[in-house]
Amino acid sequence: MSGDQFGPTYGFAVPPMPSAPPPAPADPLRAVAVALLNLSGLGLGYVLVRRWILAAVCWAATVVLLFVALPADPDGVSGGALTAYVVFLVLAAAHGAVVGLRTRLMWPAAAPVAILLGLVLLAVPAGGVVLYDGARDEATEEMLLDRLERADRLVSKAEGKPFGSARSDLKDAWREYGDLRDDHPDSRAAERVPDRMKSYYSTVGAPYAQKKYCDAIPPLQYLRTLSRGTDKKDLGSLATWPDDRLATSLYECGSDGLAAGDAVWPTHFGELLGTFPESEQAAKVEPAVGSAVDKAVKDVRGDEPCAAVDRLKALSSQVEGLKGEEAGVEQALAKEVGRADKSAGSGAYDCGVDQYKDGDFADALSTMNDFVDDNKGSKNRERAKKIAIAAEIAQTVPAAGKRLPTTASGGGITVTLKNDSPDDITVLFTGPVTGSVTLKGCGSCTAYSTSSTLSLGFKPCSDSGKKYPQRTISLPVGTTYFLHKPKSGTSGTTPASDTAKLSSGYIYTECAYTTKGFGLGT
Repeated sequence: MSGDQFGPTYGFAVPPMPSAPPPAPADPLRAVAVALLNLSGLGLGYVLVRRWILAAVCWAATVVLLFVALPADPDGVSGGALTAYVVFLVLAAAHGAVVGLRTRLMWPAAAPVAILLGLVLLAVPAGGVVLYDGARDEATEEMLLDRLERADRLVSKAEGKPFGSARSDLKDAWREYGDLRDDHPDSRAAERVPDRMKSYYSTVGAPYAQKKYCDAIPPLQYLRTLSRGTDKKDLGSLATWPDDRLATSLYECGSDGLAAGDAVWPTHFGELLGTFPESEQAAKVEPAVGSAVDKAVKDVRGDEPCAAVDRLKALSSQVEGLKGEEAGVEQALAKEVGRADKSAGSGAYDCGVDQYKDGDFADALSTMNDFVDDNKGSKNRERAKKIAIAAEIAQTVPAAGKRLPTTASGGGITVTLKNDSPDDITVLFTGPVTGSVTLKGCGSCTAYSTSSTLSLGFKPCSDSGKKYPQRTISLPVGTTYFLHKPKSGTSGTTPASDTAKLSSGYIYTECAYTTKGFGLGT
């Protein structure tokens, strides 16, 4: 310090700013340490060389990956995201190695220690992969258990519903069980599938347990298709579970239908004989059919013989369609067909009698004519002819059907039958005696006009110049009903009738003639 006239003078000097530390000597071990620390995904290599922004970028990348990956699901992280992250880590490691080659570490000072730390920290991503795979496997197990539960709900939903409406849900559930078992055999869900299958079979076959045998047939048939389409090793005892139950259902439902007289029972018995020919249930078919034939034969003598005859005819047709694989069953069923045919044929007589008594004369006529044609050697054939005659007369004169005809013939009163018609005619009569007579046509006769038959002096069969075809019959005293009709059954003609009260001491003449437009006359 110096002084002058102005006093002392003061001054100061600003020291120069220190320059950045010179780059450290190249150290490959340090470069490796930084690279390894960056590979951990935590950006610690950048932290140790004081590159904070780059460290933050590493942290952000790891956070994004965790956000994408968690919570773990069966599908895992997408391949693109995982590849991008691995590439990022490799780039971060490479760049960190370049930076760390000539940059001193903030800590630790010795590169080998940092390398050791980097190797230890590599366990972080490796452990994360292991933990994530475990979480992913658990998520897969939970997903499979959810699928199993959904299939269980479908089965529960089908419980108590008609099989037809539940079939779709049941098929979906079975398919799900199969997929779990085949595609994920080591999963917890697959371990539970065998028990679920047992419950499935019990649910589908519930109508059988409830003894609703007809309702049980479709679901049991469905279960048999499942058994055929699934490895028996996977099914175990379920492979044959439906068989005996289906055989029982087919027999019971068929037996009930046979007793009720429906048209479906042959289908059930036919399937039973074809599918389970050696089963205990199949052996019951022929006795059941025999009992039904026995009952129908007995009913022919009952209050509804016609229904019994129809039943026998139906049984014959239905049993004839049954085919048994066992020769003994085939022969036994053929025997029942023959027995039903024979009984139906002979029972037609009883049916015709019943129809006659009920006033169903048209049906009685048809039934008795069929009986006469089909039973040449029957002891009832002659009387059936008489009943057919009486039934035909009764269609025109209902009073003629009040009494069932007998096979009696002859009598003490002479009745002459004459034909004043140009056509051959048949004269039917019934009363104490029933019969018919055919007369040739009168060659010189013509049909009368309707007006001429209304005159007081009209007397057919009275022309002495004509030779009328005639027959004489003997009838008992009493009322006899006559019906005249053309022998050929010419269309457009109307039979004529007459009622005669025959008394002893008289001779009677019955004359048949034809009127124009109004059919035959008497």
